[in-house]
Amino acid sequence: MGDNNVNLPPGFRFCPTDEELLVHFLQRKASLLPYHPDIIPDLDLYPYDPWDLEGKALGEGSKWYFYSRRTQNRITSNGYWNPLGGDESIYSSSTSKKVGTKKYYAFYIGASSEGVKTNWIMQEYKLSDAAASSSRSSSSKRKSSKTDHTKWVVCRVYEHDYDEDEDGGTELSCLDEVFLSLDDEFDEISLPN
Repeated sequence: MGDNNVNLPPGFRFCPTDEELLVHFLQRKASLLPYHPDIIPDLDLYPYDPWDLEGKALGEGSKWYFYSRRTQNRITSNGYWNPLGGDESIYSSSTSKKVGTKKYYAFYIGASSEGVKTNWIMQEYKLSDAAASSSRSSSSKRKSSKTDHTKWVVCRVYEHDYDEDEDGGTELSCLDEVFLSLDDEFDEISLPN
């Protein structure tokens, strides 16, 4: 199990890409291969509400990372995780092969039929069938473990700030502001047909 109290040198941050989470962390865990640093902890997510992850999952900024077992039950004591859309395929940057998928979930407070959506988002990553089958062949050689490690997923949980999205999330450049101010002056000009 990972140690979520890792002391990284100043300037170092845990900010993995989707591919890195799948290839360098989840695939090695599923294959029962050692990986360093072993910093992502195993966590049974579903007894915990997202705001309870502090101190239990690897926290980096406002994001939490952890391994969990694949399950259909995504219910916590105060709510549930509801899927948003379909699976997004993740491809290797070096071989262009599919290495896994990412699925988004939103956290709802309350019962499943009348829950209230929150700003909490979970990205759940799982290995592709090809990666999982190579992991199974690797793990079958290691008979010391009775646990099927191909059922693991790695999760990233964060609270999404929708206020940033309302204003477009970008600032106008000086040139954009000039052009927008000129637009009012040209409303009275008629162009030839």
